[in-house]
Amino acid sequence: MKPSCPHLNCQSHMCLDPDFKHIVRFGTFFRKSDSRSIRRYRCLICKRTFSRSTLLPNYRQKVRRITHPLEELLYSGVSQRRSAILLGVSRSTISRRFHYLGNRSRTSNEKLMRHYHEHPALQIQFDDLETHEHTKCKPLSIALAVEAKTRKILGFRVSRMPAKGRLAKIAHVKYGWRSDERRVGWNGLLSSLKSYVSPSATITTDDNPHYPRIVRRHFPEAIHETVKGGRGSSTGQGELKKLKFDPIFSLNHTCAMLRANLNRLFRKTWCTTKTIQGLIDHLSIYVAFHNRRLTKFHSISTAIEAS
Repeated sequence: MKPSCPHLNCQSHMCLDPDFKHIVRFGTFFRKSDSRSIRRYRCLICKRTFSRSTLLPNYRQKVRRITHPLEELLYSGVSQRRSAILLGVSRSTISRRFHYLGNRSRTSNEKLMRHYHEHPALQIQFDDLETHEHTKCKPLSIALAVEAKTRKILGFRVSRMPAKGRLAKIAHVKYGWRSDERRVGWNGLLSSLKSYVSPSATITTDDNPHYPRIVRRHFPEAIHETVKGGRGSSTGQGELKKLKFDPIFSLNHTCAMLRANLNRLFRKTWCTTKTIQGLIDHLSIYVAFHNRRLTKFHSISTAIEAS
């Protein structure tokens, strides 16, 4: 690919002649962070130099060798503090690289989801996963949509919700009134799925009384099936149901995998979510790994082949 000058005020961007050669090679430099030799270029018009990595998101990033190992640790149940110890870097470095990996994973997953633009999903399962922010008095809801045949995660939304049960009164006294944003999350998730899911798809959920109206609003032609929720298979595994046949097994199994692979979602843990954006970044990292390496596209899941 022919490079162009990355400087926006350069006069070369005004040139309409595609054969005009104003970029020449200008040697190389050794990048210490990953021990690579990077080619350098020079613009003959503005006289400034640049390299292939000038416009990349990881421009001027240090200790690049930890990026891939850190990503593997984050979707394998290891905390950020322990990752800093294992990789021999500071916690601030891990924190900055964590947000970079979250942004990169979202971009990667958007490219993977292009498959569904031509082959929309025919069967999806939709439900919520509950966690908390800083304390159990500040619960969060993760709306999750999964393709039934392939178990690929099509999307998620994180929403605030008020505490319930015995913690409701305590949460109100300590932190005040907390709004319920789950409906906004459901609408946002189903709205984003319109480009991935067939309008006449089969959408399976549990017997939440709010789901039929939400599904009908965004997918009026879809077949909405509701199933009764079951009891957890064992203590601490509320997602995996104690049933001979679980109609939404793909979704419940995916939720159980989230619990098992993200340290902030463990049932018994002292690693908690401090910010909603941190939870979104962590989920994005796992979703990219889950969709690319743990699941595969299934031939009968596409609308074209089914028709």
